[in-house]
Amino acid sequence: MFIDVGGRRLEVLVAGPDGGPVLVLHLGTPAGPVDTPVITGPAAERGLRTVICARPGYAGSTPRPGRTVADVAEDVTAVLDRLGADRFVTLGWSGGGPHALACAALLPGRCAAAATLAGVAPYGAAGLDWLAGMGPENVEEFGAAAAGPEALEAFLDRAAAGLAAVSGDEVAAALGGLASPVDAAALTGAFAESLAAGFRSAVSSGTAGWRDDDLAFVRPWGFDPSAIAVPVVVWQGGQDRMVPPGHGEWLATHVPGARARLDPDAGHISMAGEAGALLDDLLSSAGWTR
Repeated sequence: MFIDVGGRRLEVLVAGPDGGPVLVLHLGTPAGPVDTPVITGPAAERGLRTVICARPGYAGSTPRPGRTVADVAEDVTAVLDRLGADRFVTLGWSGGGPHALACAALLPGRCAAAATLAGVAPYGAAGLDWLAGMGPENVEEFGAAAAGPEALEAFLDRAAAGLAAVSGDEVAAALGGLASPVDAAALTGAFAESLAAGFRSAVSSGTAGWRDDDLAFVRPWGFDPSAIAVPVVVWQGGQDRMVPPGHGEWLATHVPGARARLDPDAGHISMAGEAGALLDDLLSSAGWTR
């Protein structure tokens, strides 16, 4: 469905039981609004209604050049109001992580708890070597983002060409040096197909969403993670070449009261296979019973 937010169009996918408590799921970068059964399945088993918003510039959502991470709070508020939902929990995977934290920071009256799964930490954060441990593709991508929109757009035009028609069988190869062995092993069957569908959707209308995500990550987020006052869960794998473990360690240290699971054997993608346990952790933090 589509929702109007101040004259912009926002594409939204809702999955799970009608009227169920809301889980706002922020997918990674790049990703379009497609069902992600590795998370929406366990969510539905717990009675949760999953809401996935295509960030501006992805799929059918109107681009919003210059957006910050914090701007997601406006979109989430509009979607919740449209659905008639008040309280919610939120989970951000990879590039969705900062957006889940933004909801926790900026919507404390509605967000009961937030979780990050292999989530990105702030660029330039003290005590964090932000690029350390990333695969070469991400080092090049975020080097381009730091250089500015023109350099980034040139990089993304090339990268998007490899994702526009990618299949599940091709995802691991398409990720190249970003996929650690444990992640490559996880990229099979329906899981790989859903990720491929997300990539195809992400670039179906161009690279504006991907570009604006990256630029938002390397600029001030618009809120201070150390000021978050709602419960936060941080899950991070030690075999992650997309968002290396230092990011999760930084968040676990700097988000007040964060409950962390730092698994040295998990990857960026393989850890999503434990989404049920992560959701249990999130719901427990929120004080919501199954």
